[in-house]
Amino acid sequence: MLLGVVLAFNVKLDKANEVKAFHKGLESIHWRTGHALPDTSNTYFAASGKCTDCHGTDTSGIANFDDNHHDINNVEYWRATMIANSAKDPFWRAKVRHEILVNPAHQAVLENKCTSCHAPMGHFNALLSGQGHYTLAQMVNDPLALDGVSCNACHQIKADSIGLLFSGNQKYETDPFLYGPYPNPLGSSMLQSGFEPLYSQHINDAGLCAGCHTLITNTTDLNGNETGDKFVEQGTYQEWVNSIYNDSITCQVCHIPRIPDSVIISSYPAFLNFHAPYGLHELVGGNTFMLKLLKANIDNLGITAEEANFDSVLARTNRMLQQKTLDVQLTESVRSSDTAFFDFRIHNKAGHKFPSGYPSRRVFVQFIALKENSDTLFSSGIWNQQYQLIGHDSIYEVHYNMINRESQVQIYELVMGDVNGHKTTVLGRAKNPLKDNRIPPLGFTTTHYTYDTVAIAGNALQDSDFNISNAQEGTGTDIIHFHIPLNGYNGTINISAKVYYQPVPLRWNEEMFAYSSTEIDTFKTMYQQTNGTPVLVAEDEVQSAPAGFAHENLPGIVVFPNPVEDMLFLKIKQLSPALFTIYGANGKLILSRRIQGNTSLDLHSIEQGIYFYQIEIAGRLVKAGKLVKRDSGFAK
Repeated sequence: MLLGVVLAFNVKLDKANEVKAFHKGLESIHWRTGHALPDTSNTYFAASGKCTDCHGTDTSGIANFDDNHHDINNVEYWRATMIANSAKDPFWRAKVRHEILVNPAHQAVLENKCTSCHAPMGHFNALLSGQGHYTLAQMVNDPLALDGVSCNACHQIKADSIGLLFSGNQKYETDPFLYGPYPNPLGSSMLQSGFEPLYSQHINDAGLCAGCHTLITNTTDLNGNETGDKFVEQGTYQEWVNSIYNDSITCQVCHIPRIPDSVIISSYPAFLNFHAPYGLHELVGGNTFMLKLLKANIDNLGITAEEANFDSVLARTNRMLQQKTLDVQLTESVRSSDTAFFDFRIHNKAGHKFPSGYPSRRVFVQFIALKENSDTLFSSGIWNQQYQLIGHDSIYEVHYNMINRESQVQIYELVMGDVNGHKTTVLGRAKNPLKDNRIPPLGFTTTHYTYDTVAIAGNALQDSDFNISNAQEGTGTDIIHFHIPLNGYNGTINISAKVYYQPVPLRWNEEMFAYSSTEIDTFKTMYQQTNGTPVLVAEDEVQSAPAGFAHENLPGIVVFPNPVEDMLFLKIKQLSPALFTIYGANGKLILSRRIQGNTSLDLHSIEQGIYFYQIEIAGRLVKAGKLVKRDSGFAK
């Protein structure tokens, strides 16, 4: 191993010096105790075990290492991801069985459709070989199907179907070609796998992902009869198209992030050159719950990854959620004698809606206001021992622009409705979205040609802060206005606002858990044994101090906007002259103006921060409160 490290170091110092070891499959040593990767082929595809000898761990320490000599091989990065285990995913298997139990006459259609994306190398091999129906029973005994979305499942997709064919109808190459991102690949380098490498730009095109990450289903009524309607179960690709990212930042940029390092991408043959940039096959989203469930059931599910692989994927998933998904900002607008007003702004940094994908996924906001003695003054978004949200509506929680009761919880989600307009979690019965307030990506508009596929639904359509600022769409944000009753309390308040992600909430599973089958019962047991604590995505906190003085707070006096950027407007019905004063948080006088009637004040020179203001008429204090000044460059 030491010799391999030295050789690798010498090669990095002088690329012209191509001193490398010769590696054969028999020389590759994998210190693994789990289930081996399938090393087999069918008519059109090869399993990941065919790739691991060259693209897995190089025990000589030369290939598949970055400039700092970290092992970044594709196989170890991929094998514990959700897509690697897509066919073994017990949640998916249970849900397919649930759909079949609800609509048994549709079993063949359901199995064909679901395996086209979750077990593509088994499904499409059967399809291309002339078999019309690929069953779950066949899948569980098919090693290539159980390899999930493996190497060939992506690198064998043809260019003429990407971004055009959806719902698992992508086209696969029937000749033994595999497409990659580097020009002029050495054709003989993959002879032992039975495939020839070819360069094609489409491997880096977002459309490569569209075949499976857009799913449109046929609607059935409650008797199983098709109605002719279509429902978009997920439209992640179209969400991306309806964003500012669609001409520059593809799916691969985030999910297969590029590093500038020069990497030898295969341990065979011995004279391969370095390639840069290199795409790390992280392939993570946000589903930490299912990753934990898979990790706890490696042997039961026949998973090829080890716990260490899952730990790495969980770390990358949390990093994706907590560093690359949301920006949040909590500000105090004003505080009167009976109510404190706060604005919580959420900005979506993802290239699609958040959350996106399968409609079980949801995001919610937890808002807690504590008194000085840590007693709770107000709380929303608290969960119980079953990770159910307290106060959740019995059917579904509507979208809120303003929250002033603890029973109200802001949940960002897709809620499906059946032919009678009732909530359903049966995909085959879904006709229309009853609610879709998932936060759109930056640049998303209702006038875009994809909007009919990824429409907003429910109360969010009437929310003037949802993806809108100054009547302009596409902000990728939502602002929740919290109006907190003080109930006579006049002390300091400590406020926190947190955004949590919950990919498989119990409420979604209740309809499925009412049925029983091997798949459903297996998943239910695993589900109940897995820690379902929602994952924190982003948070902010502020402290609200009491105004410190009493005032009459006469009606007919309005100070707006608050927060303010440059111009503050005062509306005063009284005709008497008034004194308007602004103080800093430390009591320092910032501004004092004599005013009368409606007045506008330029606050451009005042720095951003929290201030106190007061209005006096004839020596009497008639209005006072907090004033939040924010910079005019504040991102919309």
